[in-house]
Amino acid sequence: MGSDIAEEMRRDYVCDLIRSGKRMDGRRFLEYREIIVEKGVVKRAEGSARVKIGNTQVLVGVKMEIGEPFPDIPNEGVIITNAEFVPLASPEFEPGPPDENSVELARIVDRGIRGSHALDVESLCIEEGEKVWMIFIDIHVLDDDGNLVDASALGAIAALMNTRIPYERHGFSPREVNPKVDNLMVKYTPVAVTTVEIDGNILVDPNMFEESAADARLIVTSTEDGDISCIQKSGRGVLSENTFERMIDIAVEEAHRIRKIYLR
Repeated sequence: MGSDIAEEMRRDYVCDLIRSGKRMDGRRFLEYREIIVEKGVVKRAEGSARVKIGNTQVLVGVKMEIGEPFPDIPNEGVIITNAEFVPLASPEFEPGPPDENSVELARIVDRGIRGSHALDVESLCIEEGEKVWMIFIDIHVLDDDGNLVDASALGAIAALMNTRIPYERHGFSPREVNPKVDNLMVKYTPVAVTTVEIDGNILVDPNMFEESAADARLIVTSTEDGDISCIQKSGRGVLSENTFERMIDIAVEEAHRIRKIYLR
């Protein structure tokens, strides 16, 4: 009962600030918190990246193994994305198997990568129908202060850009398999941008309290061509057509800015 009252009070406080044109941390409505991207932070992984957006922090590692392709796509590599919520990252996280929130986070990041055709999956075929490279993208949430999707998606594509295919570990040289491939071939760089609507106002990069106060949340993942590879709406609010289109435009524009600065 007490926690429900406290949550309602926080929501009222956030909404009152928004109505007066302010945010809790002093940002403008369409302003991100500070973003930090570090690549190659885990030496034992094929690729890795740590991303901080404000106080939200995620670590993404990429591992590659040789396995069998799916029967319906015998000449394509396999991508598997998982997310783990470290209990110390938030009082809301509990130890145990992945819950629905971590599963949803992994699915959104995975859809953004697959839907954009970010990877040249055919180049990951070693022997059609028999052997392909399997790419495991593991997202570890270290600190949660809201907007995990944007941080995780940015970390995933940054880690993939940092990935080297481990030929030597599997006993052959690159030229024995594909002379054109050394680093992982990343064709597009999808970037996810989260916007929320609070009391008729659109905000980007919501922190934890703004997420809980939001009437609706829209996640849009887009590529450098402006193509949308993933879009997901959540929340109890209904978005008007104009608001929906405005949120998409904002997301695509912010994705271009983030890509230009942090994925060079």
